[in-house]
Amino acid sequence: MALILLTLVLSLSFYCIDVGAAHGTAKAGVGIMTSGIQSPELIWRNLIPVVMAGVNGIYGLITAIIIVGSISAPQGDEGTYTYSLYTGAAHLAAGLCCGLSGLGSGMCIGIAGDAAVTACGTYSAEAKRPRRSGGRFDAKSGKKKSGGGDKLFVSMVLIQVFAGNVALYGLIASILLSQQVWYCGEGA
Repeated sequence: MALILLTLVLSLSFYCIDVGAAHGTAKAGVGIMTSGIQSPELIWRNLIPVVMAGVNGIYGLITAIIIVGSISAPQGDEGTYTYSLYTGAAHLAAGLCCGLSGLGSGMCIGIAGDAAVTACGTYSAEAKRPRRSGGRFDAKSGKKKSGGGDKLFVSMVLIQVFAGNVALYGLIASILLSQQVWYCGEGA
């Protein structure tokens, strides 16, 4: 039964966190391509959401390595397993914690990244368009008023960092949960 929990843990952890990373990458990628039509020079600058979503997949890999590292080979001539149901449940909780927080984080990164990248692209396209008066340009000097595009970019980076923190908190919690180990035959 404990080994079934272990298999469930690894598959659910990877599934959830990778679905979140894929959703974040796809959603932000659509925004990058949409804004790239209007402002191609911003494509490289707007790749931050894609990178942040990809980091979530690494968190799932770290959790899986820690969990797999705590599995011991069967003991004795009879091949009795020392992996207990308690350890299996702790590892299930660790995998779900990391996987579900990565899923939520990836979706947040994708949705917020798509909106932010599109906003940066639209702002840049609007700033390129010449205006006669009452726009973003000073009618007398023809100079651009203070950079709102940079403010949008900084806001996007901050939103992405805080959205990524959700997955990081899940990783930390999963590491703590995965350390709750009890081997069969101990204390008898």
